Formats: sequence, C-alpha cells, structure tokens
Amino acid sequence: MDDLTILNEIHKGVTMGMASLELVSDKTQDQTLKDDLSFQYNEYQNTLNTVNNRFKNEGEILDDTPINTKLMGWTGIQFNTLADTSNSKLSELLIQGYDMGIIKGVKLLNQNPEASEDVKNILNGFISMQENCIDRLKKFL
Repeated sequence: MDDLTILNEIHKGVTMGMASLELVSDKTQDQTLKDDLSFQYNEYQNTLNTVNNRFKNEGEILDDTPINTKLMGWTGIQFNTLADTSNSKLSELLIQGYDMGIIKGVKLLNQNPEASEDVKNILNGFISMQENCIDRLKKFL
C-alpha cells in the first residue's frame, strides 16, 4: 500500500469521525459534553487539514467516503440512541467508533512498514488523538 492510499484511509476515518461527532452533539443537551465534543471535532479538523495539505502537495485528489459507509454510521447512531441519549450512551457509541479507528490505524501501520516516516507520523498522531478522545469521554460513562 502506498502513502496516498494510507492517507486516503485516514481521511475516510477522519470524515466519519467528524460526522459522528456532529450527530452525537445534536443529541445531547449537556453543555459540558457538547464542549468536549467540540474540542474533539477540532482535533479531527487538525488531522483533516494535515491530510488535505499532504494531498495538495502531492497534486493528488482524495477519494470520498462511500455514501453507504456514511449512511451506516448515521443509521447506527440513530438506531442506538432511539431510547437512550444519555451522556453515558452517547460516549459509549463514540468510544466504540474510536476503538474501530484505532484498530484500523494500527493494522495500517503493521501491514505497511514501507510507508514513509511522514505518513507513519500522521497515522500515529491520528491513533494517539483517538486514544486521547477515549480518555476524555470516560468521565461521561
């Protein structure tokens, strides 16, 4: 897998995460949780900017996240919050998403030792950011 393919995977994870954060933020009335989700969203935005800049420098165009993937994420959040929009439930859903992102990121690292150090650093930063977001959400469980 080449660097641009890995960056595309990061981009997909970032855009899915940002969409999930927006959905979950709309479901809570708790300002403390909203503020924390806003912080997390900004962290995702920083990663997105890094990936977008790298693509621009390479003169490449990013693949868009498939609509069925976006729809599955939206449907999952809607279904899982029909009866419960507590801070605990919303945090649990986000933590599950972060866990999937971390697993995907670590697999990308392990399966692509030939990736450039720059791309590995971006991917490691994305993984660390998601781990930090999990730690931040634990207080809401």
